[in-house]
Amino acid sequence: MKIFIINSFRMIVYIAYFAIIAVYAFGAYLQRADVNGVFQDLTGSRLNASGEAAMAIVAGLIGGWFVATILCGLLVTLLDIRDDINDRLPDARAK
Repeated sequence: MKIFIINSFRMIVYIAYFAIIAVYAFGAYLQRADVNGVFQDLTGSRLNASGEAAMAIVAGLIGGWFVATILCGLLVTLLDIRDDINDRLPDARAK
């Protein structure tokens, strides 16, 4: 049963990782005018409609990858700490 629970947590993290990236990419696509504004502030030139969409998706993928890595890494770390505590708890009760 423990293997099933650990593997289901792992599957949830995998799904959450790609879901976070997809949500960030979609959100950046919806806010592509703002991404184009930031691009204009950095470079001084504006993008056309297709370039604006492409830049927004790339920015969303990069931002989503960063956020997903941090969030899922923290989740896995906390689950690993919890698992280690649960493994050592019976040893502490026996003493």
